[in-house]
Amino acid sequence: MLKNKIYKYLSVEILKNFVTVLFTFTVIAWTVRSVNFLDLMIQDGYSASIYFKYSLLNIFTIITRFVPLAFLLAIIMSISKFERQQELLILWSVGINKIKITNVLLLIGFFIAFLQTILSVFVNPYALNESRSLLRDTESIQINSVLKYGDFSDNFKGVTFYIDEKNTNNELINIFIKDTNGNFNSIIKENETAKNTTIFAEKGNVLGNKLILFDGTIQSLTKNNVINNLNFQKTELSLINLATRTILQPKIQETSTKELLSCFIPSILGDCVFEKNKKIVIETLSRRIGMPLYIPLISIIASFLLLYKSGKKYNFLKKYIIFGVSFVILVSAEILLKYSGFSLTNFSLYFFLPLMLMLILYSVLVKKMILEKFQ
Repeated sequence: MLKNKIYKYLSVEILKNFVTVLFTFTVIAWTVRSVNFLDLMIQDGYSASIYFKYSLLNIFTIITRFVPLAFLLAIIMSISKFERQQELLILWSVGINKIKITNVLLLIGFFIAFLQTILSVFVNPYALNESRSLLRDTESIQINSVLKYGDFSDNFKGVTFYIDEKNTNNELINIFIKDTNGNFNSIIKENETAKNTTIFAEKGNVLGNKLILFDGTIQSLTKNNVINNLNFQKTELSLINLATRTILQPKIQETSTKELLSCFIPSILGDCVFEKNKKIVIETLSRRIGMPLYIPLISIIASFLLLYKSGKKYNFLKKYIIFGVSFVILVSAEILLKYSGFSLTNFSLYFFLPLMLMLILYSVLVKKMILEKFQ
């Protein structure tokens, strides 16, 4: 009973440190990324609510990326704390087996790996796809935030705006619009043959998702290179259907794991929609399923901190050595991801390598702990 309480105490302390470190890293990284997302409001004209929802949905990506590093720091910080406060010495004095402590750390590692697998396989792609759908389905583009004054604005595909100034009555003065995508062909006669359209207006104003123009000229260039001019006193341009430069189609990282697996077992899961990008598909699957396997490996490496050597210099430096080795393994795992999609051998090796290292290092660790017991 006492031993179970001790194991529970150690587990809770490690998990508390893990949550604290993960939360700290996530908040910092999410704040930086949210600043980058400000372009959604400033350039693409999305509302503040869309911006915040999009930013919040992207937080799961950050959490998933920081889980291995946060666990590494948490387990080293916890063991160092136990050692500094003589708690480990008390445990060894009452007969607690170091191998059992190692097994507890390993179980925590598998638990964290399971959580990361759930996040990366199910939660993360769903949240990213929802964030993309949020931009794709919204119609609340804030036109006033897109149109700039005294500068060219090309936030919409195929359309360039230039507005000289804005007066005290919120009227736009001296407006220039260049349409090379046929977005405004409906306002000219040759709507089927126009290559591009240029619109000049002395003034205008924004009403909802419409741009009302006064006293101007519409100049169109047909496919036969004939220029036609049309003067107007008032005309309306609907901006609701203009496409922004924001990528709206789901990326591979935003696709469900089931759809990605269909590239390898189409007869069961359906057709593969990324047939030409199988390399990236394999890399993404390796990250979602293979990367969590490196977390239990980190717990085994960190368990070497439980060993004791007579050399004071080694005991002082061992946590830095263990951290350095573990950090190199995590960085190597990220690098190997880039090569996992090159071949089936690389893909298999990415999964086999942490399992093999776990078996070898665990055997070495147990042997050292048994020998230490009889010294």
